[in-house]
Amino acid sequence: MLTADEFVARHQILNTLAVHSRGVDRGDATLLGSAYHPGATVDYGFFVGDAATLVAILADAQKTAPPTTHRTSNCWIKVAGDRAVSESYVIAHVEDAETQRMVLGRYLDRHACIDGQWRLTHRQYVIEGNTNRPNTAMRGDGSADIAHYVAQGSKQAADAGRAVLSLYAAEAAASAKGNQTMTTANTTGTDTALHDALARAEIHDLCMAYGRGVDRADAALLGSIFSDDSVVISGVINGSGAEFAEQICAFVSTQLDLCFHSVANEWVEVNGDEAVGEHYALAHMTKNGHDVMTGGRYLDRYVKRDGKWLIRNRTFVTDWNTTHASTLQRDGFYEALKTWGCFGKEDPVYAHWASLDASVDA
Repeated sequence: MLTADEFVARHQILNTLAVHSRGVDRGDATLLGSAYHPGATVDYGFFVGDAATLVAILADAQKTAPPTTHRTSNCWIKVAGDRAVSESYVIAHVEDAETQRMVLGRYLDRHACIDGQWRLTHRQYVIEGNTNRPNTAMRGDGSADIAHYVAQGSKQAADAGRAVLSLYAAEAAASAKGNQTMTTANTTGTDTALHDALARAEIHDLCMAYGRGVDRADAALLGSIFSDDSVVISGVINGSGAEFAEQICAFVSTQLDLCFHSVANEWVEVNGDEAVGEHYALAHMTKNGHDVMTGGRYLDRYVKRDGKWLIRNRTFVTDWNTTHASTLQRDGFYEALKTWGCFGKEDPVYAHWASLDASVDA
């Protein structure tokens, strides 16, 4: 049975795993180094030794490289007191002028809680596979299609997401300071840690609802996860959460043949009833005979209103994209797979979700 301490530890470790990927992808040595305890070691194959040296190598290599994304997922964590081990899957997008690469691997990590902080003490990287295709990424300043302009990811201070996240964090901190619901007089460090872990779990559900809401073109579900005063900047649709929900679902159901969002590398920092987060997104769409895949990040601010966490602000920053003539097939190799996703309530997830309520009522 999972204990409260193990639950808290898992969520702090998940945040640390996300911090590592964020540090690499932003070329930020300080952020990347914060994922490791002093004296930590690594085994990446091309380098075996102290983590501090690897941090310097990776941060320096990333400074002038095109945007990368290291999507950490499938995180399996085992906690034993103040020590833990984990296995995580990682899909890394790495490109140069000629080639876009997907590198598939795993992180085998050891963690320790020292002075109340869960961080890495050792990381081994295991490679599993890779794909290597001609670079089809399209980037620009948006002047040719300003209505669909999306902020572009980059490194260090040049990254558009850094400014957005800093703004959200400042706004959240100011609001939390003026509306403290948890006071130091009646809470302990354990209480706060558990509160933050529970908040992070609820915020995770918001992000899962976002993916289903867009992919199923479910405007009611999508609209339910935003606060009344929310603002969403997605590039395709910019406006309030309610406006975004209606318009993006109309766009998806009328302009796309299919839509699929995968979210990973979830980082959330909680401050009372306010929080900020960054989540890596992979969106695959088929439109006008082309397969379009986009890798980017959601920069978020969350608020807790009437006991419920909601998205107050969401900005999408794109890091990479690919466009190819569609190779979608429904026959041949795929013919035996009869259940396909679709837009609307005919998708099987709705009956699946309702089955739980039916079993409880029975």
